[in-house]
Amino acid sequence: MEEQLFQERTPVSELNNKLREIRSELAKVIVGQHQMVDLMLIGILCDGHLLLEGVPGVAKTLTAKLMAKMIDVGFSRLQFTPDLMPGDVIGTSVFNPKEGSFYFKPGPIFSNIVLIDEINRAPAKTQAALFEVMEERQITVDGFSHQMQSPFLVLATQNPIEQEGTYRLPEAQLDRFLFKIEIDYPSLQEEIAILNNQQGKSQSELLSTVNKIVSANEIQHYREIVQQVTIEPKLVEYIASIVHETRNNPSLYLGASTRASLAILKTSKAQAALKGRDFVIPDDIIDVAPHVLRHRIMLTPEKEMEGLTADELISAIIKNIEVPR
Repeated sequence: MEEQLFQERTPVSELNNKLREIRSELAKVIVGQHQMVDLMLIGILCDGHLLLEGVPGVAKTLTAKLMAKMIDVGFSRLQFTPDLMPGDVIGTSVFNPKEGSFYFKPGPIFSNIVLIDEINRAPAKTQAALFEVMEERQITVDGFSHQMQSPFLVLATQNPIEQEGTYRLPEAQLDRFLFKIEIDYPSLQEEIAILNNQQGKSQSELLSTVNKIVSANEIQHYREIVQQVTIEPKLVEYIASIVHETRNNPSLYLGASTRASLAILKTSKAQAALKGRDFVIPDDIIDVAPHVLRHRIMLTPEKEMEGLTADELISAIIKNIEVPR
């Protein structure tokens, strides 16, 4: 009887099976990077934008393309440069001499999965053009609003090493990213597997090996399932305690916003569904919290000079808060 009630409460098994299919398809091309893949899936399920930080050549762009193909949605890619203007991103009004009027020509941001390479290379004016579209899923040009088609996901990358000619992203823009995902080099065995798997194959051939798994409508259905995942009140308090501690920690100049609390709440539900559960446990919160918080907090100058990192501080904060039983 209890098993029957568990199955009827939230149908996560269907979602979990579909996520396994997606991971299996990705594994045909992407070797390793399991955390990146899982966090990207969580981002899609939570309708959140993702900031990927890693050196060039660790499969950020390829994974984004594969993800778009498996979901059978549109994909566009933008290379941010210092001379890029807002109109190059969102589009502009163009004059039609035959009709004697202006019409709106959409920019490359009008897609479903939008990859922005080296987002920190564009100046503040172009960054500001992303504020409305990332938060409201719409843009306003000449007083007219244009809605984005669902699903809409921005995947932005930045290089943590080369900082010459870059602009620091405003805190308000960083806060609009659900996760900041840090991507490492593959291990030796993974590197060997990549070489064996991809030798003699072009990127188009690699992309052709991956099949469509879900539709845009199915994604919306799975998002509704994730929202139904149960979280106990004591775990909600646990999330609030973690975020509240970032605002009162002497090592931090800037703590996390309420948007961070909501992000942990949503992503912990998706993490539970990813694991095949229809209820959240403390480990789900502990797993997603660093990726939600690392770009939303700012260390004091003294702690930065001491070499303390955001992840180390987040880990210490989580360890100091009693885990609900």
